[in-house]
Amino acid sequence: MRVESASPPSQVAEVLALLADEMAQVDAVIAQRLSSDVALIDQIAHYIVHAGGKRMRPKLVLLFANALGFAKPARFELAAVVEFIHTATLLHDDVVDESSLRRGKPTANALFGNAASVLVGDFLYSRAFQMMVSVDRMRVLEVLAEATNVIAEGEVLQLMNMHDPDITVESYLRVIRFKTAKLFEASARLGAVLANASPEVEEACAAYGRALGTAFQLIDDVLDYEGDALELGKNIGDDLREGKTTLPLLIAMERATGEQRALLRHAIEEGEQEKLQDIVAIVRSTGALESTREAARTEARHAAECLSHLPPNRWTESLLEFAIQSVERHS
Repeated sequence: MRVESASPPSQVAEVLALLADEMAQVDAVIAQRLSSDVALIDQIAHYIVHAGGKRMRPKLVLLFANALGFAKPARFELAAVVEFIHTATLLHDDVVDESSLRRGKPTANALFGNAASVLVGDFLYSRAFQMMVSVDRMRVLEVLAEATNVIAEGEVLQLMNMHDPDITVESYLRVIRFKTAKLFEASARLGAVLANASPEVEEACAAYGRALGTAFQLIDDVLDYEGDALELGKNIGDDLREGKTTLPLLIAMERATGEQRALLRHAIEEGEQEKLQDIVAIVRSTGALESTREAARTEARHAAECLSHLPPNRWTESLLEFAIQSVERHS
């Protein structure tokens, strides 16, 4: 069963056009807030923020704020805040993972070095907190302070799980909830906070973001074994090289023959890529990729159900489209 679209194409196009106009406002805030007298901060921050990406988290802030009737400029400020937090995590992630390619371009650490990347990531975090204070809402600070703390915990959990072929699906999902889904959750929740929504509606928005973020990461894990580096903007097999035991690998190990399982375990433990083609073939032949996609669709369906707590309007309908697109994408 797939999540089905409920919006006519004309309405989707209209909302996308409106969202594009709103994101232009967010980009203006980002450009203004990135400014620093320190040249290297300017250079690296602009490089990573403008390196592409789907900008899903700031879009969630805007979509939920509009769906709940909040139309003040604070939504642009908070949309920029979540993008800064996300960008800071990318800078730190790439250093920890020793990544060389992201969104089809060299990573900041590959170009500028690890030390500069970590320090500019710190700058983006601190600038984000300056911007939060400017909104003058304690609930905003509570939401984002908790989110950044949980994300840090997720990073450490993932580090602890590296090169471990025996982690459980529950442990894997916990990392996703902490490391990826938490900022999706916070972004959706912020739209409700700005609109002074009831606790019930705020929790429904947060649940949507959490489910969407989980689905989004599940598809990212699928894409590590599909397509090519040019299409995905990353190096194929990076997760394996980094020793990340993702759901496609966990499912494949469960279904593989004894010999295949031994090969997968060894590859995870050693971060080995010499037999990458064999490993990809095993993952595909066991149906692990489609099973992971179906797990993502289950999360997307849950996200869609959460929208019943929101007023019916074009923005709420576009959030349904957002959920559909997150799981049916191939890049």
